[in-house]
Amino acid sequence: MTSISSDALNNLGLGGAAGKVGGDKRSDSLGQADFLRLMTEQLKHQDPLNPMENSAFLGQMAQFSTVQGIQALNGTVSGFANAMAGDQLMRGAALVGRDVVLPSAKVALGADGEASGLVAAPSPGLVTFDITDANGQPVRQVVVRADTAGEVPFAWDGTNAAGERMPPGQYAITAKHVAGNGDSTTLSTYVRGRVDSVSVGADGLYLDIQGLGTAPVGHVLRVG
Repeated sequence: MTSISSDALNNLGLGGAAGKVGGDKRSDSLGQADFLRLMTEQLKHQDPLNPMENSAFLGQMAQFSTVQGIQALNGTVSGFANAMAGDQLMRGAALVGRDVVLPSAKVALGADGEASGLVAAPSPGLVTFDITDANGQPVRQVVVRADTAGEVPFAWDGTNAAGERMPPGQYAITAKHVAGNGDSTTLSTYVRGRVDSVSVGADGLYLDIQGLGTAPVGHVLRVG
């Protein structure tokens, strides 16, 4: 295939040196129309004694079709992603004002009421919950019996060991399970919190949990 002369490119408005005075800016990328115009110029300026082979012509046509298909696919995927983000936000908005249960090593205590959650006991036994303040000082210990393996709910009324109401805020919580044979296991804690708002991040939907901060919606174990 013969090369295209610079004059032919300039006539098409695609030459690097060609340009209008006054700052007319052209895109650095070529579109489908530009490809077709280039191919037409190739046909017009090819050597009659050595014309373009059919295979080369068909190969260029296939490349043009591929480029067009990729551009269309990119537009479709972008539109689909935007639609999914909007739909996800609308579905997340339905959680605002609802109570959810999610994994957390902290509980949020309000001005009144209690803080609650659950753990998964591996077997019958006793589950001990230790609650500490922001300085790591013990506040309250709650012991709950697990009659069988499975979920064990807990609730803290917000008072310390002396029965005094603690100020609102975040408190750390840990749980330990002791089986009948004396084996001890540290358990993950799941706490209950209220959804204040939702937001869409680069990697999905996030919930703003009252007193606990943000958490991915995928961490929600249960909606109350």
